[in-house]
Amino acid sequence: MRKLFFIFQILFLLGSLNAKKITIIVSKNGDGNYKTVQEAFNSIPTDNKDWITISVRKGIYKEKLILDTRKNFVHLVGENKDSTILTYNDHAGIKLVNGDTINTWTSASVFIYANDFFAENISFENNAGFKAGQAVAIFVYGDRAKFINCKMLGFQDVLFCSGPSSKQYYKDCYIEGTTDFIFGPATAVFKNCQIHSKKNSHVTAASTPRELPYGFVFFDCNLTADTGLNKVSLGRPWQPFASVTYLHCNIGKHIVPEGWNNWKNPANEKTARYAEYNNYGPGANILQRPSWVKQLTKEEADKYTLKNIFGDWKVE
Repeated sequence: MRKLFFIFQILFLLGSLNAKKITIIVSKNGDGNYKTVQEAFNSIPTDNKDWITISVRKGIYKEKLILDTRKNFVHLVGENKDSTILTYNDHAGIKLVNGDTINTWTSASVFIYANDFFAENISFENNAGFKAGQAVAIFVYGDRAKFINCKMLGFQDVLFCSGPSSKQYYKDCYIEGTTDFIFGPATAVFKNCQIHSKKNSHVTAASTPRELPYGFVFFDCNLTADTGLNKVSLGRPWQPFASVTYLHCNIGKHIVPEGWNNWKNPANEKTARYAEYNNYGPGANILQRPSWVKQLTKEEADKYTLKNIFGDWKVE
């Protein structure tokens, strides 16, 4: 009898483990669980507590996507980052049927409100066009959002790191845009990413709250640009206490000698928290950097660790 009871316990535990390993397949061809990514998002239980994988097969999925608050622990996996593309073309100024006008906050192709979101091998795109104005590819509000080997594609205001209490991690990603294409108040780390400018403008527009010790931190990133660009800044402060730091990055010749921009407001120079350490490349020369941009010492730079930035959230 005890042996039988023990067997039932083992079967129950195995069943519980298997129940937690859920994979939902999205395929435009109809050979998956759903044809659209939004249908897969909708299928996630409210207050979900176990990781659910959404596997998206190759294709261009033109959808305006929303992953609602409380649909947590979603692992979104593309079949290939170059050929699995989530895209839409909303942009600021578009008039909706109900009379509303789309703005930066509502223009995104993808909205991530849920916590504990993990994406890999997939592209997020807004293809509204070079002259469309603010056109967000992905709006990330939830806490503990991680992106590995992804692409963020668009022009102005591409990646909105939106949650002021949100911690976000981007590794081995390609992020491109024209103006302020990485922006917002979140605490976000970019590690080994390619940051590609498509216009003489600004890479970042952080709006870090003054009480947050870290804003955007770039480790070992490669800053590149379209041919002929030569007047790009590393960032300008969307809000006075914007925090952006580049460490060990390869900074291309498209970055202006002064490196940064005060958004035509000298008062920002007293509050913005811009810093650099041990960068290299033709745009990394610090000789013409303004005095209000901090050049970190090794001791100061050593404090920029994932543990110090993210606390108990282990991303690697």
